[in-house]
Amino acid sequence: MGKGQRATQVYRSTEFIEQRRDEDGLVLGGDPFKLAPSTSASLLETETAAKRSMAGSKPQAKATATAKAASSSPSHDAGELESVPTFILVTTYLSFLMLIIFAHLRDFFGKLVYPEMYVQLREQNGYAPMVSDFESLWTRRLYGRIRDCFNRPITGVAGGHVNLLERVSHDFNRSFEFTGRVRNVLNLASYNYLGFAQSEGPCADKVEQAMRENGITQASTRAEAGCSRLLVETEDMVARFVGSEAALIVSMGYATNALNIPALVSKGCLIISDELNHSSLVSGARLSGATIRVFRHNNMASLEKELRHSIAQGQPRTHRPWKKILVVVEGLYSMEGEFCKLPEIVELRRKYGFYLFVDEAHSIGALGKRGRGVCDHFNVDPREVDVLMGTFTKSFGAAGGYIAGSRSLINHLRLKSHSAVYAEAMSVPVLAQVSSSMRMIMGEDREHALEGQQRLDQLAVNSRYFARRLAEMGFMTMGDPGSPVIPLLLFSPAKIPAFSRECLKRNIAVVVVSYPATPIITGRVRFCISASHTREDLDYALEQISEIGDLLLLKFHKGNVDTERIARIDADIDANNIAV
Repeated sequence: MGKGQRATQVYRSTEFIEQRRDEDGLVLGGDPFKLAPSTSASLLETETAAKRSMAGSKPQAKATATAKAASSSPSHDAGELESVPTFILVTTYLSFLMLIIFAHLRDFFGKLVYPEMYVQLREQNGYAPMVSDFESLWTRRLYGRIRDCFNRPITGVAGGHVNLLERVSHDFNRSFEFTGRVRNVLNLASYNYLGFAQSEGPCADKVEQAMRENGITQASTRAEAGCSRLLVETEDMVARFVGSEAALIVSMGYATNALNIPALVSKGCLIISDELNHSSLVSGARLSGATIRVFRHNNMASLEKELRHSIAQGQPRTHRPWKKILVVVEGLYSMEGEFCKLPEIVELRRKYGFYLFVDEAHSIGALGKRGRGVCDHFNVDPREVDVLMGTFTKSFGAAGGYIAGSRSLINHLRLKSHSAVYAEAMSVPVLAQVSSSMRMIMGEDREHALEGQQRLDQLAVNSRYFARRLAEMGFMTMGDPGSPVIPLLLFSPAKIPAFSRECLKRNIAVVVVSYPATPIITGRVRFCISASHTREDLDYALEQISEIGDLLLLKFHKGNVDTERIARIDADIDANNIAV
């Protein structure tokens, strides 16, 4: 996936776009997606007319440009690495360099001394190896050494606390064996934002009731015999929840993106994607056959530049206009804890007439005063977003995902998407869990009318409290205020497994992330906050994390607390009337 060519000359296309929008700013036409201009020449004519009309309004244009530049500039967190001591950055690079050098040395001498251990990397019976030794170097020599920090097996429900199956390795993490002991640990690793991952309670009772009445599964695809009343009712509820005309439910979250994007765009279309989008979005974009271009993360200037260049130049070689232009972003980026700049993207949508696809896998249920996602958070009309995607795995304690939008769009997907035609329909227990948890959030469950809002409020309090305390301690954190995902930067490759192991010693489960999931110098730990966490849970975690920070020298702002970040968190707390 390339970043696309740099634009050498760009043109406006506002005249064409305005001709095809109604009074609400929505795209007209019966087709789910509109076509691009018929000829590129119309864009050039529009540019000439635009220059003439702007000749007498330069002061106003200059002020507007200044405001746009300010709004599209990198956020505070995006430039926070500049405040890291040069010593930390240099030692991080040197640490990775030393690891790679020693990995190559071990491979070189290992092939001489223990050749039987490298059989899979050599040619056998005329067949080439599946992977080269260089390609697998990272997995064998770097990731293999810290495998004990990942894929830890659990039993039971991953709620505020989780039961961890203890395991040990006697061969440097090549294999593991269970000790037979189970440890109950504080869970800061699972996406359970609203605490609906429960084996008992009102949602679990309704799941059991639904299974008794409807069985377990439809054992068929949606297009054949898999369409049930429960499925249709749940889809209608999802549409009402997100504020769209209709919705389509898919039984797998990853497939919601990977299988539906190819039904929206194809060859001759253009996808402009944020560089930090999830791999499911990348897979869907590649499967579609459309041309893919990338803009810098959350950088509106980069997005607009790519839009202007793409509209002006058209398709490669032929310069024909694009059939469709689809901009793909996430509502909440889980690796960074940052929100997409939805209001600014919507303004660009009105200006350039592209289609907007927002992945709300992490934001739906977790953001906004009503839990309706990033649109609710920014007070943006959901009709301004052409395609709303979300999953039920994070905030609803279930599985699968949904696509929401106009009725014509959803009808199109029901006929064309592989997820609707070939994949199995969502099972009864999962549908019941989605339905019961969503009714609770919407306040439609009479017996538990207030519980959903209480969970939303508790998540808002917990996430802001935890982020503020970490900043006060001197840790370097990322993300926007109010994000339930709070990344804490570790940098050094040695500190990544050390932090995870020290947390486990203190009965805290966390997720550490390193290259290639993140840039090589920004290894981090992600804290996933939940409404199920009590203040005592968070205080205990903060106390232990502070001790680990002193032990591993992670308090990069110690003695020079990031007052700007604390002020932004406080401003967000005041703006949302949250009592932390």
